[in-house]
Amino acid sequence: QIHLVESGVGSVQPGGSLTLSCLAAGRIYSMYVMGWHRQALGKQRELVAHMTQYGETHYADSAKGRFTISRDNIKKTVYLQMNDLKPEDTAVYYCNVVAGDKEYWGQGIQVTVSS
Repeated sequence: QIHLVESGVGSVQPGGSLTLSCLAAGRIYSMYVMGWHRQALGKQRELVAHMTQYGETHYADSAKGRFTISRDNIKKTVYLQMNDLKPEDTAVYYCNVVAGDKEYWGQGIQVTVSS
């Protein structure tokens, strides 16, 4: 079966950096969209960034200029490089993949930004 394997959980100080990785394990093809969502305590889940199979990207306004999304289609992995992290970036981050007519979600990993 298909499952998403996330890595990169961590705790950093404001201004620090982290990189999240997500591997789409299993026989999965035609991954139209790969990206990351996040959900902070008391808030709704929101899209952080995603990239289509053609390299088109979208970023939340809060992520623009600080975060960079990339994907390796051979490794079936999507990355999120996060720079200049702020306390408001603290959240559970979820990997998301759209393939065919199905949508897959990772279990979520905690990112904490605090002094």
